[in-house]
Amino acid sequence: MVKLKRFNAETVRKMEGMIFFAPWLIGFFVFMAVPIGFSFYMSFNQVRIMPSGLDIHFKGLQFYQKILFEHGSILYNNLFPFLQQALLMIPIIVIFALLVAIMLNYRFLGRTAFRTIFFLPVIFSTGQIIQEFYDQGEGSLDFLNQYNVSSYVTMIFPGAWSSTISTLLDSFVLVLWYSGVQILIFLAGRQTISGAVYEAARIDGASPWESFWKITLPAMVPFIFLNTIYTVVDLFTFPRNPIMTKVSTSDYGLSSALVWIYFGIILIFLSVTMLIFKRITRSYQEIR
Repeated sequence: MVKLKRFNAETVRKMEGMIFFAPWLIGFFVFMAVPIGFSFYMSFNQVRIMPSGLDIHFKGLQFYQKILFEHGSILYNNLFPFLQQALLMIPIIVIFALLVAIMLNYRFLGRTAFRTIFFLPVIFSTGQIIQEFYDQGEGSLDFLNQYNVSSYVTMIFPGAWSSTISTLLDSFVLVLWYSGVQILIFLAGRQTISGAVYEAARIDGASPWESFWKITLPAMVPFIFLNTIYTVVDLFTFPRNPIMTKVSTSDYGLSSALVWIYFGIILIFLSVTMLIFKRITRSYQEIR
């Protein structure tokens, strides 16, 4: 008689988790891992599509050297202005989303309607729609043109930064459209803070401003980190991304090398973000 082996509760939970995780894992290896690996392989080869199939010739690091050193304009002339714009857009989006989420957490008439309004751009701002808005010159603030703010920006900031800031101001409304998901995450994070903490702070005589800096902001640090990571990834997949528009199907090897270099730059941004928040979290722990 065969004895069935009994599993403890922890093993059963792990097996259940693997069962639910397996469809995603299989889908990742079938639909993503193979194309990603083949893209990395193509970055070292010259690939041509022939009637008989793929014509592949090994080129080594030739495409990487061409992009980084020989023809740097492919990368630098388009990437640096975009990176400057991203450095400004990331804090604007995160700070705006945090402030809106705090306001939407208060109880007032029509709160549900306002929450829906702030999240609607996430539904409508697909790639083609947002591209049409940019092509039509929408998204700017009227008072900026009325008071000729761009001329003051040019006078105050250096040439490279002034053009970047002016471009950002011309599409400021559309930038804020990308705050919908961040607002939702911040709103969920704000609701994890117990109201009893704020009540105790009021009893001790703390002002709303002090409660924000001593209670709200420290508790929201993990959610700020999450939203910063999300915003970085979201901006680097922007519809008007200058690097992705340079990707061409006429030369798969060169385009693959460009994409992998761009991917490395994204990883650098994410690594710097993680390092900054690691130090911030450590400083808060030392204060406590």
